[in-house]
Amino acid sequence: MTAIAFLQAGGGLVLLFIGGEVLLRGAVGLSLRFGLSPLLIGLTVVAFATSMPELVVTLTAGIQGSTDIGVGNVVGSNIANILLILGVSALLCPILKEPKRLLRDIAVMVGATAVFMALAFMGTMSLVHGVIMIALLVAYLWASYRAELKGGNDADTGLEAIEEAGAAPRSTWVALVLVIGGIVALAAGSELLVRGALQIARAAGVSESVIGLTLVAFGTSLPELATAIVAAARGHTEVALGNVLGSNIFNLLLILGSLFILTPVAVSPEVLGFDIWILAAATLIAVPVMLIGKKMGRVSGGIFIALYVAFIWIQFEPQKPAVAEPLSNESGLRQAVSVVAPG
Repeated sequence: MTAIAFLQAGGGLVLLFIGGEVLLRGAVGLSLRFGLSPLLIGLTVVAFATSMPELVVTLTAGIQGSTDIGVGNVVGSNIANILLILGVSALLCPILKEPKRLLRDIAVMVGATAVFMALAFMGTMSLVHGVIMIALLVAYLWASYRAELKGGNDADTGLEAIEEAGAAPRSTWVALVLVIGGIVALAAGSELLVRGALQIARAAGVSESVIGLTLVAFGTSLPELATAIVAAARGHTEVALGNVLGSNIFNLLLILGSLFILTPVAVSPEVLGFDIWILAAATLIAVPVMLIGKKMGRVSGGIFIALYVAFIWIQFEPQKPAVAEPLSNESGLRQAVSVVAPG
């Protein structure tokens, strides 16, 4: 059974990676064919498409009653984006940066993290909280669009990432086929990954949160990691910064917001007592790294990777750090999960 579960999870990861990449290229191709400006494509189409693996997996987990995997996926993905993706990019090639152009997006990432943490400790999150987070995302996109019109910063970062990995299709029909194929691959991949991850968690005797924070989070971050590696290898390291900031903001506001709208969610005591604080620490560590100096060097990259390896190691340690008592209790979590649990 465990071997089958690993095959399911592995197949799901492959389909998510392929589906995300195919959907991204198709979406950009369609947008260009319909005359959308690079500005709008960079701010919306690319950002949504690159967040689709996380979104589909999280919503699939929510529908199946495994909200711990969904929340763990977002928390783990954001930690991976900062520590792993930035670390690997800087290790391959020092990341050049322009702090003034990053300030707004860094502030929004920190703010979105703070909002999520505040809501998580308040108890069960539901429709109202989800609507608030989606509204914050819309406000951020509108402010970004206005700033881009005034030349505030570069909205083409996402498009540069596409160009690094491969050109978008020029044919409308090819682009449409890619979009449909990408959606199908994402749906099938998310189903396989969640099913396999649940079986692995039960067989290994670890919680669904741990699987969400590690295996699922790493898998849904593969597209961003691949793009960052290719961009860094070609010397376009600024793409990694844009991807990390945009992905973390969308993960928190779009994906968690959508999950809260879909079903009531209470963050597990395990995540509240330890992992959410690692997310906060990683986010705060990233701020001075992004804002101070003109580049992030290989030493910083190596430290970030070491911190990520330590985080993963701790997840599977028998003596994981003690969990603080959250405001929402375990019975509240079971009630929230039972809303959508089959049977």
